[in-house]
Amino acid sequence: MDQHIGVGRRKTSTARCYLRPGSGRVVINDRTPLEYFGDLSQKDHALEPLHAVRVMGIFDVVVNVRGGGITGQAGAIRMGIARALVDANPEYRATLKTQGMLRRDPRIVERKKYGRPKARKRFQFSKR
Repeated sequence: MDQHIGVGRRKTSTARCYLRPGSGRVVINDRTPLEYFGDLSQKDHALEPLHAVRVMGIFDVVVNVRGGGITGQAGAIRMGIARALVDANPEYRATLKTQGMLRRDPRIVERKKYGRPKARKRFQFSKR
């Protein structure tokens, strides 16, 4: 069976994406994208690579995603699908790369420091 795998990460989310030749069915954690995200913008963001290289009806996509929140998961799915597409056809690389879909977003939550209530917030200062 011809299958292409791509792993995407964003914040604390990890998505394993499997591309198989098919009719364009997309399954995210055993649910449809609209059921999973509920929000149309998150669904569109996650499936952006398929639209960018115009292969929406050519591949079936199966995604397992864990960790983080909805936004991080959508970003992780986006990167995983893009990597799987490059694995399927290296000619897609130029298009996906110019649109920034193969680049890992390095932003993660900054750790909390001691002596402070949050990472950067300080306790109220009073001179007297």
